[in-house]
Amino acid sequence: MAETLDYGIAIYPGTFDPLTNGHTDLIERAARMFRKVVVAIAESRHKTPTFPLDERIRLAEEVLSERSLTNVEVTGFEILLANFVQQRSAGVILRGLRAVSDFEYEFQLASMNRHLVRDAETVFLTPAEEYSFISSSLVKEIARLGGDVSEFVDPRIDRALRTHYGL
Repeated sequence: MAETLDYGIAIYPGTFDPLTNGHTDLIERAARMFRKVVVAIAESRHKTPTFPLDERIRLAEEVLSERSLTNVEVTGFEILLANFVQQRSAGVILRGLRAVSDFEYEFQLASMNRHLVRDAETVFLTPAEEYSFISSSLVKEIARLGGDVSEFVDPRIDRALRTHYGL
């Protein structure tokens, strides 16, 4: 690798479809740990996201802008994460672990990323206990069926979900 990676820059990748309070908790804590945190929102066509990429970016920017996180950037990406990490010269890939069940998959991803970007390290953070059970998939399913997700997401995300599902 021609370029040296910067361990003060962390990439937090995901589809963030939608951004939950658990994600926001991890972003806020990571912002205290790293000089820069890039919330990298993946296009991920194979997952068929509820919201298009531009809307997920806009919602994340709106939610995070009110938290005075001057070292957090929100951006979309449509390339291999390893290539994105190298483009940004980031030394850290940030991942969230909610439960032991997440570990096997996340460990496999971390191992593959270590192989693809040898100098980057994967750092795992766990959300605060009150957010440990929240997942985007569950939030979308509850919202789709007309349930109240207001305690799991920012009000803007709640409105966007209700609008999307015609509630």
